Amino acid sequence: MATQKVLIMGASYGSLLASKLLFAGHEVTLICLPAEVDAINSDGIRVRMPIRGRPAPVEIDSRTLPGKVTAAAPAGINPSDYDLVALAMQEPQYRSPGVRELLDAVAKSRKPCMSIMNMPPLPYLKRIPGLNTDQLHHCFTDASVWANFDPGCLTLCSPDPQAIRMPDDKINVLTVTLPTNFKAARFDSEASTNIMRQFQREIEAIRFDAGDALIDLPVKLKVHDSIFVPLAKWAMLCTGNYRCVHKDQAVSIKEAVHADLQASQRVYDWVRELCLLLGARPDDLVPFEKYAAAANGLIRPSSAARALFAGAPNIERVDRLVQSIAAQKGMRNAVLDETVALVDARLEQNRKAAA
Repeated sequence: MATQKVLIMGASYGSLLASKLLFAGHEVTLICLPAEVDAINSDGIRVRMPIRGRPAPVEIDSRTLPGKVTAAAPAGINPSDYDLVALAMQEPQYRSPGVRELLDAVAKSRKPCMSIMNMPPLPYLKRIPGLNTDQLHHCFTDASVWANFDPGCLTLCSPDPQAIRMPDDKINVLTVTLPTNFKAARFDSEASTNIMRQFQREIEAIRFDAGDALIDLPVKLKVHDSIFVPLAKWAMLCTGNYRCVHKDQAVSIKEAVHADLQASQRVYDWVRELCLLLGARPDDLVPFEKYAAAANGLIRPSSAARALFAGAPNIERVDRLVQSIAAQKGMRNAVLDETVALVDARLEQNRKAAA
């Protein structure tokens, strides 16, 4: 198989995808902050991953893998040098100086671009038939950063695996807390889709030497023909992640989902119904019972809730996006409306404090 050059914008969550590609010998460039650049270029990346049936997580050290990882700042990067670009930053970061210019260069290069954000990029939403995307600009921190993308060159990969940087760890260490799969929709182009299918096959074949055995590693890449498969994450985000935001505190995803399981199922099923109205098939989506079981293991607040209570003036607003898309279909949900209002209020508070 051909060695691919992959540009990943975002080194935190992006390290998880990078580690998988390095097993297959690919060349990965991670775009990140200066401290991350120094740490990764001197010491590689580490990804700690739980393995079912084993008492301790395994640690993947990029320096032992056949591929090559390099970290860099956005300036001076030419997207045309790469075969595929992955977007692994939070949506508000794409308007940052330097990052904004690189994203625009990616758009103009027409290179296949796979977003692994929770917030689907605006051009991806244009691939959904019958959706008025002009009415969705207000859901984005700065919708103009997406202006030059060709929707056919951009796809969405649902970031279902949960991974965080632990406070006491070094900046180049990522800990996987929920080792589920990445689920990507195809590109319009068969050639671009085939790059992802190559990655899917290679990741399936990975066997990690744990010292006492060669083991299969969790977190696969699954490529789907349906553009609606990544939207399965919307119900999870609206039921769990954003409902971690209470008036005066952030609660765990487990508590957000299980404190009132009936209310959680109502909002989950409502978002599922919206996805079906947009064109999804039932088997594109995830049953509530499967999500509720996974939420039992999510004992920390979501990244969105943690950011809000750390004073962030902007976060990804999938809650507002789903509310706005539903309004186009004449749908409303009281639980989601309350969630959006709580997030709005906390953001307004944060912005006043920062002013």
